[in-house]
Amino acid sequence: SDLQKQEERGELLQPLIFVLLVLCSILLYFKVSLMDPGFVKPEEEEGEDKGQGVIPQIPGDVKLRRCGYCLVKQPMRARHCQQCQHCVRRYDHHCPWLENCVGERNHPLFIVYLSVQLVVLLWGVHVAWSGLYFEQSWEWLQHNIFLLVSFLLILIFTIVVLLLLVSHLYLISCNTTTWEFMSHHRISYLQHSELENPFDQGIILNLWRFFC
Repeated sequence: SDLQKQEERGELLQPLIFVLLVLCSILLYFKVSLMDPGFVKPEEEEGEDKGQGVIPQIPGDVKLRRCGYCLVKQPMRARHCQQCQHCVRRYDHHCPWLENCVGERNHPLFIVYLSVQLVVLLWGVHVAWSGLYFEQSWEWLQHNIFLLVSFLLILIFTIVVLLLLVSHLYLISCNTTTWEFMSHHRISYLQHSELENPFDQGIILNLWRFFC
């Protein structure tokens, strides 16, 4: 049959890989959106910071404070999220697409999700572009308008995901978060530090500690 011939020629391998990547991105989406991003539990000790501990450059007069909303003692780099109604360890941001915070526990998986999604989108751009052949006629536009619009939408999503992934990788390489980068002037442990970024330990060590 035609299907067997296509399988023998290896023509079914690429569609199969594409479908698997799409399924992987969907599973990662639900995993990141449903998992605990690193909520601070009331029973946890004040000094615990799960590997993100206070390093010597942080002034001693900066004390951990009690959250005014959920009344837990906030570890260093934690922040209360109004949408989730919890304090989140190593808070990065609240993602409206995930309806969840990105924090200490799910941030690495969030990066993996963005990477897989970018591969899927780039593949989609390639497929849509390969199906286009341009002619300057109204009839051509009528027959290809759906494919053309799809190509433009996928291209826009690809650019957005690429910029988001690059910006996160840059912040990770500096060992800072989106919240710390955007609100540096309002965060007490950064205001009183002699260094602009007291958590930076070099690109290699920053990446190693984040992913490993």
